[in-house]
Amino acid sequence: MTVVSAPVVRKSFWRALAVTVLVAAGNIGLWAFLNRPVHIADWHGEVAGFAFNPFQRYQDPTRQIFPVESDIDSDVRLLSRYTKRLRTYSSSENPQIPRIAKFYGMKVMAGAWIEGRSERNERELAALVALTRKNDNIDRAIVGNEVILRGDLSAKELISYLDRARAQLRVPVSTAEPFDTWQRHPELADHVDFITVHILPYWERVPRKDAVGFVLGQYHELQQLFPNKHIVIGEVGWPSNGNRREYAQPSIADEAHFLRDWFNVAAQQHIDYYVMEAIDQPWKEQLSGRVEAYWGVFNAAREPKFSFTGTVIEDPLWPWKAGAASLLALLPMFWFARHFIRFRIMGLFFFLILVQLSASILVWMATLPYDFYLSPLDWAMLLLLFPAQLAIILILLINGFEFTEVIWRPYWLREFKLLSPKPGDPQPFVSIHLACYNEPPEMVILTLDSLAALDYENYEVIVLDNNTKNPEIWKPVQAHCEKLGAKFRFYHLEPWPGFKAGALNYGLEVTDPRAEVVAVVDADYEVRSDWLRALTGYFLDPKVAVVQCPQAHREWAHNAFRRMTNWEYDGFFRIGMHHRNERNAIIQHGTMTMVRKDVLESTGKWSEWTICEDAELGLRLMKAGYELVYVDELMGKGLTPADFKAYKSQRYRWAFGAMQIMKARLDWMVSKTSTLTRGQRFHFLTGWFSWFGDALHLVFTLMAMLWTLGMVLAPRYFTLPMYLFLVPLIGFFLFKAAFGIILYRVRVPCSWKDTLDASVASMSLSHAIARGIFEGLWRKKGEFIRTAKSRRIGKKPNPFIAVSEELLLFLALVACVVGMINSAGINYIEGRLWIAILAAQAIPYASALIGAWIAHRSGDAVG
Repeated sequence: MTVVSAPVVRKSFWRALAVTVLVAAGNIGLWAFLNRPVHIADWHGEVAGFAFNPFQRYQDPTRQIFPVESDIDSDVRLLSRYTKRLRTYSSSENPQIPRIAKFYGMKVMAGAWIEGRSERNERELAALVALTRKNDNIDRAIVGNEVILRGDLSAKELISYLDRARAQLRVPVSTAEPFDTWQRHPELADHVDFITVHILPYWERVPRKDAVGFVLGQYHELQQLFPNKHIVIGEVGWPSNGNRREYAQPSIADEAHFLRDWFNVAAQQHIDYYVMEAIDQPWKEQLSGRVEAYWGVFNAAREPKFSFTGTVIEDPLWPWKAGAASLLALLPMFWFARHFIRFRIMGLFFFLILVQLSASILVWMATLPYDFYLSPLDWAMLLLLFPAQLAIILILLINGFEFTEVIWRPYWLREFKLLSPKPGDPQPFVSIHLACYNEPPEMVILTLDSLAALDYENYEVIVLDNNTKNPEIWKPVQAHCEKLGAKFRFYHLEPWPGFKAGALNYGLEVTDPRAEVVAVVDADYEVRSDWLRALTGYFLDPKVAVVQCPQAHREWAHNAFRRMTNWEYDGFFRIGMHHRNERNAIIQHGTMTMVRKDVLESTGKWSEWTICEDAELGLRLMKAGYELVYVDELMGKGLTPADFKAYKSQRYRWAFGAMQIMKARLDWMVSKTSTLTRGQRFHFLTGWFSWFGDALHLVFTLMAMLWTLGMVLAPRYFTLPMYLFLVPLIGFFLFKAAFGIILYRVRVPCSWKDTLDASVASMSLSHAIARGIFEGLWRKKGEFIRTAKSRRIGKKPNPFIAVSEELLLFLALVACVVGMINSAGINYIEGRLWIAILAAQAIPYASALIGAWIAHRSGDAVG
C-alpha cells in the first residue's frame, strides 16, 4: 500500500483549490466581458413622439382582447413623462386614447387603419373624422399604414381615401409608407399635406453603428424629392430582441445606443419623428416573427429597458447569474480537481472549464425564457427541450471526462501487459468453450485449428452447437473435432434453451474437473498461439476473476464495408475500455475472455435471462469484489459482420441487453449498500448515456418533424424555437464530433479517411441503438440473433430492407427542410438554425443508407 505524505496531500489540496478558483473567476470575467457597460451619449430632453399601442401582455386585437380604460390611462400617464406626442394606428379600436392624452397635455397623430376590406375602411375613416372633430388635441391624421407596401390597395385606391379624408378634416393629413414606396409613387405627395415615412434600419439589414446615418440619408433624400413638403418620420427605432438580420442584431444595448444617438441628432437637425414604439407588443409576434414584439422603449410590464443617461448594460442581472453559475460549478470542479490532480494541468483546466461552461449554460437556459414573451406553445416546447438539453450536457460531460483522461493522463493507473512465464511456472488448466449456432463450418474449423496450435499444455476445447437444424452445417464441425483428438469435444444441443448463455452453462456441466479457468471464444476467431500462455498467469492473483482481450478483426483491408466497421469497433477497445479499466469497470465481452471457473459457478453461472450474458457476468463479478484485467493486445482476430443487417442486429442486441441489465441490476448501481465502487457505478450508469443519446435523438427527431409540420401548416400557432436554445444543440453536435475525431487520431492507428468512415459507421447504428434502448426498456425478454460473419447461411437479405425505417426518417427530414426553406422560416436566424438542426438530425439516417450501400457494393470480397 502506498502512503502519501501530509505535505503532498496539502500541496494537492491547494493546487486543486487554485485551479478551481481560477476557472470560477474566469467564468465571472466572461460574464462581465459579455455584459460590459456600453458608453452612449446621454439624452436629457423630451422624445419628439411615440408610436403607441396600448395592448397589455396577454391582450391581442386579433382575438378581440382589448385594454380597459384604466390600462390606457396608466400607459399614457407613463409616456407623458417622456413626450408630448403620441401616434395611433386605428380610430375604431381604443378611441379613448385622444381624450386621455388631452388630460395629460399631449397631442395625438391619429390613424385610420386601411386595408383590403372596404367595409372596415369605411368604419375607420368615419371613426377618424369623428374623433378628430371631438378631440382638438388631434393635430394630424394618418390614413393608412404601409397599405401599398403590404399590397392591400393600389396607389390610386389609396389616393381616393386620402382625398376624402382631407375634404372632411381640418387637420393635416398624410399616409405612412417606407422610403421606397414614396420613391416609386411620388404622385402620393400631391394628395397629402405632409410626408410620413417609416425608416427602420434593422429591416434593411443595416448594422447598428451605421443606422443613424442610414436614417439621415433617407430623410435628406426625401427632402430633395419633396422640397415643399414637411417630412415626419412616422416610425424610427431598433428592436431589443428577436432574430438577427445579417448585420442587424437586436439587443437592449443596441436599441439604447441607436435611440440615444438618434435623439441627439434629431434634436440638432430639428427632425420631426415618432419612435417605433412606446411599449412592447407581444401579440405582434404572430404577424411577422419574434422581433415584432420587442420594439418598445418599455417592456410589456411597462418597465424601461434602459436609461436615457449613463452606461447601458445588456443584462443588468448578469452578476447574479454569473455568481450562481460559479457556485453551482464550484464543488463539482473542486471534487474533480482533488481526485484527478495527477492529470496534466491542461487537462484539469479543460475539464473544469467544461464543467463551469455547463453550469453557466444551465443558469442561462433557466433564466433565458424570462427575457422573451412566450406563448403556451413556446413554454411547452421549452419544457420538452430543457430536459433534453440537460441530458445533452450530461452526455457532453461524460464524453469530456473520457476525452480528458485519455488525452491528458500522465500514465494509466491500471495497465496490464502480456506476461512472460518462465519454464516450470504453473499452468492452470483452461477449458475453452466455443458456442456456435448455424455457423459456416469452414469458419468454425479455422478457429478450431488455431486452438489446436496453442502453445499450452493444460487445456481442452468444448464445442457447443446449439439448435443448428441442418446436419450438413454441424456434422463437419463434429467430424473435425474428432480428427483433432481428445482435447476437443463436440456437443450438439437440440432443442436447447437460453441462447448462447444456455449453451455455455451446459459447457460448465461437462467441463473437465481439473479446470481452473474457463475461456470463451467466438466461432469466427483465429487466436494467437500464446493466448493462454501469456495471460493465465494473472489468475495466480486470487482477486482476479476475468482477463479480457479486445475484439479484433481480420480480412477487412480490401473490403470497404468490413474496413469501416473494423475501425468503428477498434475505437471502443482503444479508448473506452482503457477509460473504464482505470476504475475496474470494463465491459466483459463474450469472446477472447477468460473467467475463473469457481467464481463463475459460485456467482450464478451465465445468466440466461439476458441476451448480453457476458456484460452482466462482468458486472456481477465486480459486485462480488473481484478484479477484471484488460490487456490491450490482439490475441485473436475474428470477422466483422457479413452485411449491414448483421451489423445493425448485433448493435441492437447489445443495446437491448444493456437495458435488460440496467433494469435488473439498477439497485446495484444506486443503492448505498451496494459493494460496487463509485467508479464502477459511474461507468455502468453513464457508460450507456451515449446510447441514451441515440434514443433521445430519435425522440427529438420525431418531435422536430411534428413541430416543423405545425410551423409549415399552422404558423400562427407553431413558432420557431428561440435561436438561443438552438445554439447549444448545434454546439453539442460539434463538440461530440470533435471529441470522437480527436480521440481517434490520438488512440486509433488509422488514416483520416478511416477515421471518417468509422464515424459514418458509428452514426449509421443510431436508429438500431435507439430501437434497442426503447424495446429493452419496454420488453422483458429479447431474442438472441446470431450475427452473420463470414457469410450468411441462407438467402442474402436485400440491403435496403434493413434500413427501410432510416430511409423513411431521412426522407421525412428532407421534406421538413424543404418545407422550411419554402416557408418564411428561412428569413430568420431561428429558421436557418432549425434547418441546420434538421439536417444534422438526418446525418445518422443518411449514414445508415451509405453504410447499407457500401455493404451491398462490397459484397463478399475479403482482404
